[in-house]
Amino acid sequence: MIHPSASIHAKAHVDQRAKIGAGVRVGPFAVIDAEVELGDNCIVGPHVYLTGVTKIGVNNKFHCGAVIGEAPQDLKYKDAPTRTRIGDNNVFREGVTVHRATKVGEETLIGSNNFLMANSHVAHNCILGNHIILANGALLAGHVEVQDCVFISGNCAVHQFCRVGTLALMQGGTGISKDLPPFTVAHQTNIVCGLNVVGLRRAGFSAADRAELKLLYKFIFRAGINFRQATDEAKEKFTSAPAKIFLNFVSAARRSICSETGQRIHDDE
Repeated sequence: MIHPSASIHAKAHVDQRAKIGAGVRVGPFAVIDAEVELGDNCIVGPHVYLTGVTKIGVNNKFHCGAVIGEAPQDLKYKDAPTRTRIGDNNVFREGVTVHRATKVGEETLIGSNNFLMANSHVAHNCILGNHIILANGALLAGHVEVQDCVFISGNCAVHQFCRVGTLALMQGGTGISKDLPPFTVAHQTNIVCGLNVVGLRRAGFSAADRAELKLLYKFIFRAGINFRQATDEAKEKFTSAPAKIFLNFVSAARRSICSETGQRIHDDE
């Protein structure tokens, strides 16, 4: 069903079974397949491909060559009708790729108010929150979770099943195969190099909360004790809401945590 107010270029191909909302604009040579649901006031640029069982919210903008909802690059995938779900007010720049989930009942999920720059990639089963920036060439492997307000710089790579905590920042060219804690800055490979102080200020964190996070950071990464022991002791010492976010995240880690420059974090195994 295509809303009468939608504007579709004569050289675009939109399946009549697709659900196209009010005020949508579709450019030349764009292709929208049958099981796509596109919310009101979205803009679909030239040569964009929207496919799969894909539900897209309102006010999203897809620039030239973006491919959304295509089959996952996973050898286990057997042409199942898996899903992609996207919120509102996102921007997908040139050449962005977002792949649908691997198994029936699963989905790739992108929240709202995100900015995915040119040639960034979101693999199958990823979960992205809100207000995230993926800079040019950033790569998220399958099953990655990225929490709110994260900034992933150009040409960064995140290994499958990793988590990136809220307000974390990855410097350009960084690679991680471990979880990156909230509020921290990552560089090189699996290394953190301090807190995202600028991001914390911009997000409105108080001076007291920032000061406690600095003390918590030093306690976790520089106390010279076993990581799990440090985490358990920190839960008694640091009680602010941001500290609890940090500690809950690292306590739930399954892939270990990125360590500080020159340090190693050992689990109780």
